[in-house]
Amino acid sequence: MKRTAWFERVFPAIADNGRMPTIIERLSGTPARVEEMTRLLAPTLQTQQLNDKWSVKEQVGHLGDMEPLWSGRFDDFVNGLPELRVADLTNQQTHTANHNATDIAVLWQRFREQREQLVKQLRQLPEEALERTALHPRLKTPMRIIDLAYFVAEHDDHHLADIREITG
Repeated sequence: MKRTAWFERVFPAIADNGRMPTIIERLSGTPARVEEMTRLLAPTLQTQQLNDKWSVKEQVGHLGDMEPLWSGRFDDFVNGLPELRVADLTNQQTHTANHNATDIAVLWQRFREQREQLVKQLRQLPEEALERTALHPRLKTPMRIIDLAYFVAEHDDHHLADIREITG
């Protein structure tokens, strides 16, 4: 099944902040889903690349690499900035990290710890911050916190689908 490339995705605004607890729950569950999908993989499959895409370990490492950006963008909302911080669209950190040389359990743990912090940050957001908007720098569309949370959850699932493609 052909998937839409990440940079071709469009993200509609979410009008109902009442969906936020569900999105937070989805974000909270990503580390467990990653571990479940990858815990029984042979070491050779963990580092195998398919169609010049990242390996399983690189996908998992990338999820952890992105956490500081997500956390920083949520801080941007709280601080009332008009535009969210810019991402490195080349993913240089992931390309140079050599995640394939790291034990997958270490990658899981790093991601889990970072994601737990992000989820805690989201659960503690002041109610008034949920209504603030900021411009997403790549998409050039205004977002609210719920929109960014959904964006992050979709990013997670994009990489889980990549892992599934590799592992069958």
